[in-house]
Amino acid sequence: MAYITIREYGEDSFIEKKSEFIGYAKRVESEEEAKAFVTEIKSKHKQARHNCWGYIIGENMGIQRYSDDGEPQGTAGIPILEVMKKSNITDCAVVVTRYFGGVLLGTGGLTRAYTKGASIALKAGGVVEKVQGVKVSLILDYDMIGKVQYFCGQNNWHIEDTEYTDKVIIHILAEVLVAEEIEKEAIEASNGKIVVEKSKPELYFKEENRLYSII
Repeated sequence: MAYITIREYGEDSFIEKKSEFIGYAKRVESEEEAKAFVTEIKSKHKQARHNCWGYIIGENMGIQRYSDDGEPQGTAGIPILEVMKKSNITDCAVVVTRYFGGVLLGTGGLTRAYTKGASIALKAGGVVEKVQGVKVSLILDYDMIGKVQYFCGQNNWHIEDTEYTDKVIIHILAEVLVAEEIEKEAIEASNGKIVVEKSKPELYFKEENRLYSII
């Protein structure tokens, strides 16, 4: 299982022909959380002319909702949703607030503005992959450290932490299939002398070749 979402809360803004657009993005796990986020932003900007939004929920992007919140039909909610869909982003809610500046933008201008509002909010939140991973612990003798560091470096396997006791314990966060490769490499490189322990699979953020715990 792997899919794309955002790492954290994102917020950014810009001015377009005297109208201020403020984009907000938040990672959500359910439709209830998404609705609560929309309500929160609306309450924060009660004086704004429009608080347009869109959200997508589920690994298969099965729940998709949006609102133009008074803007001409199709100029706000759908463009917000399309920004997420083009990047395959799910488990995410986006709200773009508009304070009207007195100059009409036209349908094309509105579509571009709400597209930009969603894009900068998602960028601020940090688009990441969400994957199943495990913590791999390699338990080895001191004379094996160099060999383990070498094959980890060759394969771009990031060493998260190293413990030094009577043995050396090297910890690596890896996707499930990669963890199997690490185990195989460790056993072959040490003729079975390295002990490999793996945690239960959990969800992690993935950026390039490194996994991060989900906050």
